[in-house]
Amino acid sequence: MKVCKFGGSSLADAGQVAKVCDIIVADPDRRLVVVSAPGKRDRNDTKVTDLLIACANRKLTDGAAQEELDTIVGRYAEIQEALGVEASYLESIRADLEERLATDFGSDERFMDAMKAAGEDNCARLVAGVLNARGHKARYVSPKDAGMVLSDDYGNAAVLPESYDNLANVGGFDGITVFPGFFGYTRDGAIATFPRGGSDITGSILAAAVKAEVYENFTDVDSVCAADPGLVPDVAPIPEITYREMRELAYAGFGVLHDEAIIPAVHAGIPICIKNTNSPDAPGTRIVLKREHVSGRAVGVAASAGFCTVNVSKYLMNREVGFGRKLLQIFEEERLSYEHMPSGIDDVSVIVQQDTFTDEAEAHVLARIRDELEADEVSVERGLALVMVVGEGMHFTVGMAAKATKAFADAGINIEMINQGASEISMMFGVKAEDREKAVRALYGEFFG
Repeated sequence: MKVCKFGGSSLADAGQVAKVCDIIVADPDRRLVVVSAPGKRDRNDTKVTDLLIACANRKLTDGAAQEELDTIVGRYAEIQEALGVEASYLESIRADLEERLATDFGSDERFMDAMKAAGEDNCARLVAGVLNARGHKARYVSPKDAGMVLSDDYGNAAVLPESYDNLANVGGFDGITVFPGFFGYTRDGAIATFPRGGSDITGSILAAAVKAEVYENFTDVDSVCAADPGLVPDVAPIPEITYREMRELAYAGFGVLHDEAIIPAVHAGIPICIKNTNSPDAPGTRIVLKREHVSGRAVGVAASAGFCTVNVSKYLMNREVGFGRKLLQIFEEERLSYEHMPSGIDDVSVIVQQDTFTDEAEAHVLARIRDELEADEVSVERGLALVMVVGEGMHFTVGMAAKATKAFADAGINIEMINQGASEISMMFGVKAEDREKAVRALYGEFFG
């Protein structure tokens, strides 16, 4: 069995949905299908998930959101009418959205997750309807009925271990099963969503649960490239990449696959194949456990902005037992996760995502560091980008850091921070956010020529 997932761009309109159905039925092994909510039809369009968020916000502020609801239903109506699906499907979509808007979910965050999940949920029902209208045996399966159990971290949920046993038989149907991505249910029955882009995670979980031959992730590019094609012209495609390499690149900004989607597949030893809905015969990029690599060769360069650094200085910090633990405990108690923690003898920096480190959070954290840790100096630097060079071939290779720093120097880019993991398959550099694009081009030129 193959598990295949289709992203929002693959389901944006009737023409794209028709392509998706053609791809599914072209291979009888594609019996378990995961779908996202419809994405943008063109550059100026709005994704259905964003329409749902706007609808939810309007309901919270004004008590009603009829105009927003009609716009969302209209997106599904275009697909339903063009592909000859029974009108009852559209009626059920409207009824579902009206019910969600009218239900008291107990909190704003639960209500928001319930509304966001409607995009994938109704798209899965509609795709199953399209397949049936074309004469294929297909069914929609609810994550609740199937047993997709998530934590109650609304908007940032994680799968719970019992889900894998629950989902093991979800592909046993004698036909095509269409499963909505992005959400599941908590143990107390509330809808909870993964982070944005979480349909990738759903597909990986299902592939692991049913022990699929391969997890095919269909998107709008032929393959993963060695850098962002929008920044580097004629960028090289990557035919094969390891899980570890892809995880590093996805974390640093590669938007082709959600970084959390790699974990379930790697634990189950299932290869992932990135393919293009608009060019399904292209070989794509395979993500595997191990591959042959050339010593000294990088596989990709990625960068992501939106970080800030909390710098802490204290004389004789290195002799104070437990200082690092107590520092990170402050972040934990303020419900802030940290990304990296480079340190010196009397200095340590904690890098966090800027959007979570609000002015209020900053005031609390800095006050606690000064009071509880008696720091000599505490400061915050915002507007940081993290740039990474990744490749299994970099392991134990002399001179890789020298090549990277030379590229930065030649491009006139100041390095704010350097960090290399113990695995030695990646090097990370902190630069000013305004230097992010220039840094990617400089590193790509140095490592790929």
